[in-house]
Amino acid sequence: MSHESEWQTRKQRIDARLKKLGWNIVPFSDALNLPALDKTAVEELPTANGPADYALFVGGKLLGIFEAKKVTVNPQNVLEQAKRYAAGVFAAVGEWDGLRVPFLYASNGTVIWHLDTRPAKRVSRRISDFHTPEALGTRFGDNPQPAYQWLLATAPEQIERLRSYQRDCIVAVEAAIAGGKRDSGFSARISAMTTRSIRSCCPTNT
Repeated sequence: MSHESEWQTRKQRIDARLKKLGWNIVPFSDALNLPALDKTAVEELPTANGPADYALFVGGKLLGIFEAKKVTVNPQNVLEQAKRYAAGVFAAVGEWDGLRVPFLYASNGTVIWHLDTRPAKRVSRRISDFHTPEALGTRFGDNPQPAYQWLLATAPEQIERLRSYQRDCIVAVEAAIAGGKRDSGFSARISAMTTRSIRSCCPTNT
């Protein structure tokens, strides 16, 4: 079992990854001009519910809250702690069902869990690395809701000669997209349904 402390995990693992992705890491102080910060991870940002380990600022906007734990702790459940801090930030860019920060992270330096707080149905997922400042800014600027509404309003029956299992495939994909689903089991099922559709449309000689 590793005896690495949380502080060591943060300094040796997490800080290194953030810096490599273009984040500048600074400790919080009253002298910081938060609206002027860009590509900056602020350590121990005060909130109404306690200090957040890291607060990610892009273009003067607080876009992410990130909680760190030592390497022996599973970070998935730590997202609940990040939610508490996200509900208590003082300078918010919006509010999504009580959470005032759009993107949350939890990590032990080796495993990273992420949650986009904006969809009505929130789905946390494991990601391979933290987002760069540019990627986080782009994601915040994107609004997927109009596309989701188009999917819901456009019936698959508008497609000519659609077979029943093809319709089921389309409906399943649309529901998963709107719900933010990304798990591998779902992908495998969709792949099988799609393969079946291709084979039915393009039979091969045997």
